Amino acid sequence: MALETTVLRPSSRSFARPALLTHLVRTVREHQLFIPGQHLLVAVSGGPDSVALLSLLHHLASSWRLRLTAVHCNYGLRGVESDGDESFLKTFCRERQLSLVIHRPKLVKRRQRSSLQAAARDARYDFMKQLAHEVGADCIAVGHTANDQAETVLMWLLRGAGMAGLAGMPYAREDRIIRPLLAATREEVVAYLDHEGLTYRRDSSNEKPLYHRNRIRKELLPVITGLTPAAVRVLQRQADLLREDEQYLEQITNELVRTRVSHESRGVQRVGRQALIELPVALQRRLVRSILRTYEEVGRASSLRVVESVRRVFLKGRSGARLSLKQVLVTLDQGSVRFSRSAGGGHEHETGSGQRKREVLPLPVPSTVYWARTNQQIQVQLMTRRAAEEMGRAPSQGLVLFDADRFSEPLSVRAWQAGDRFSPHGMKGKRKKLQDFFIDRKVPRHERGNVPLLVAPEGILWIVGMRQDERFVVCGRTTRCLVVSVTNQVSEKE
Repeated sequence: MALETTVLRPSSRSFARPALLTHLVRTVREHQLFIPGQHLLVAVSGGPDSVALLSLLHHLASSWRLRLTAVHCNYGLRGVESDGDESFLKTFCRERQLSLVIHRPKLVKRRQRSSLQAAARDARYDFMKQLAHEVGADCIAVGHTANDQAETVLMWLLRGAGMAGLAGMPYAREDRIIRPLLAATREEVVAYLDHEGLTYRRDSSNEKPLYHRNRIRKELLPVITGLTPAAVRVLQRQADLLREDEQYLEQITNELVRTRVSHESRGVQRVGRQALIELPVALQRRLVRSILRTYEEVGRASSLRVVESVRRVFLKGRSGARLSLKQVLVTLDQGSVRFSRSAGGGHEHETGSGQRKREVLPLPVPSTVYWARTNQQIQVQLMTRRAAEEMGRAPSQGLVLFDADRFSEPLSVRAWQAGDRFSPHGMKGKRKKLQDFFIDRKVPRHERGNVPLLVAPEGILWIVGMRQDERFVVCGRTTRCLVVSVTNQVSEKE
């Protein structure tokens, strides 16, 4: 990693505010991407979109009191051309007194069918998220435009994706990735660069028809634009509309999961067959997909083919019918559809001591369980608000109170799973990935699987000893409390 900052005398030339800058500010405010005074990492490749983004944010930095750090990943895949991109950005940032971080990752394909482009994208995002944590940056700005959005929508359309895919890329992701130029076309970007007299680099790999996205950009999109000149704007606007619909339907699905899916020991989930059949087909699919996602190691959504195979079980199957999937066993059992982890699945990510099977401890109320991984004893009991307050012990890392009417049973204690999210107390309901929470708390990777989680059907109640979920904390209207205490057990050796 190389950090470079050079101070030069600022130019005395002054310009009227560029139209694209006004457009960017409107997008930032409309979607609440960032606020004055924040620190932004800006991903720059040297291409027109990222150069324009960095230039626009630099224009905005003084009046918005922004701190900017440019980040460039040099994969070395294009030899001299890659080094030329790096050299260009060093000069660009030096002339504008901008900090620049250079990263040269070694690419490793994470999945058997992943492409080199996907590996590069994963490496880039992983590094930027880690860097954001290290330097205290508030968000990571990337230069995707409306053209990128149009290409993404077409790509997912040709794959037969549902609404989530056709909604394209969001303006802001939960992992602090933001896209301030997503409402601007590439033509507007190039016009801005020409007006400002800014040069940029061209990536020769973008011209090769080897990649699916390149063929959509070079062959399909021009044909569509020939039929409908405003095609990019139309596709970008459609993505915005579908994203709003998708968010609403996701809320409905989450409520269905909360009210209709019961959780049992050993990761078993059960939903009434008749309750499923009575739902509209669209919600049947969403509910099934939501349940299946909890068994996936990386929280990926199942394909339509898999979802439909599950629907056939509860629509046409007889009692005892079974469907064995890669990670899940689906059984039609006495009027309910039972989901359980298949014998071949169910391992955590590798830790320092190798892979271990997921452990889920049922926690009836009242009861006490022992979590061997941290040598802790966890006790739960139900009390009135008054009785809980009369205990004489203030809530602490070892004792917490929850509003017992905000969640249901059964409760359980388990380790974290990929894709876990919660709403940390004190963050006003903002959702956060558990992985990012552990990074912020500096919990070593090999220890994260040991931390116990107190979980209800509605979600994670407590990262034990660390943070409660905002949704379940005691408030002024609370009348019944779940009192949870955790104690460290003294080992026999001591």
